[in-house]
Amino acid sequence: MELIVFDLDGTLLNADAVVSAHTAETLSQLRQRGIAYTVATGRTLHGAIDLLEGHGFSLPHIYKNGVMIWQPERDTYSSETLLTLPEIRHVMEAFRRVKVTPFIFTLEPGNRHAIYHAPLQNEVERRLAAMFSDDRDIEMVSLEKLPPLAEITNISALGSPEAISAVLDDIHREEHLVAYAGSALEGQGLQWVDIHHSAASKGGAVEQLKRDLGFSRVICFGDSDNDLSMFAMADESYAPVNAKPALRGAATAVIGHHDEDGISHFLRERFELE
Repeated sequence: MELIVFDLDGTLLNADAVVSAHTAETLSQLRQRGIAYTVATGRTLHGAIDLLEGHGFSLPHIYKNGVMIWQPERDTYSSETLLTLPEIRHVMEAFRRVKVTPFIFTLEPGNRHAIYHAPLQNEVERRLAAMFSDDRDIEMVSLEKLPPLAEITNISALGSPEAISAVLDDIHREEHLVAYAGSALEGQGLQWVDIHHSAASKGGAVEQLKRDLGFSRVICFGDSDNDLSMFAMADESYAPVNAKPALRGAATAVIGHHDEDGISHFLRERFELE
């Protein structure tokens, strides 16, 4: 049995960050054929669930680059790789030095999420906070209220390329942390960074799903550095032409652009769909 695993942004989603009509029809045909698929994304559950609604994502979902595995049928997380407060002290100091406000994501009782942050320093950070609060319905809380035993899933931020590069240099010296970064959609000339525990990865989470669900093969699709771990463990891996060079180099093959239904067209040919 084969399991298909999709990254979302830059891969399954188009440039408007939605599932296109062509892709939706392809997913429907996969379901009719009994071909299993799921998602492994850097997004949170709240940032992805509305996009996936109605498209048959009934198997467990992988969120925050493998930090959490969501069980839709049970409406709960079955796996979490969390940060501790001692592990993030170095991270907070790195952000303080470059004058960038980190957003600390936590898992709250009842499978709710909250984001803790220090005073916002510029309009970009204020817009980002508003997006988290309004679009994704996540509670925003002052950093001073962060509980001593908070369940911290990840830390994210937006900043200039120079600031984010300096933070990455610090994080790479921290044994138990891993960071991914890239160009931000929220503003020209900005970069995002996402930091979580080094024990979590998309590849590790996909391995767990493969084992738990009894699949024999994995076919995955991705476009960025956080997808390399699942490319390494997959039997087949495909990168859209818009993917980063490292992904294109690691892929079984390079396929069409994500904003031209590249993944959808490939799947129709690969599985002889209509």
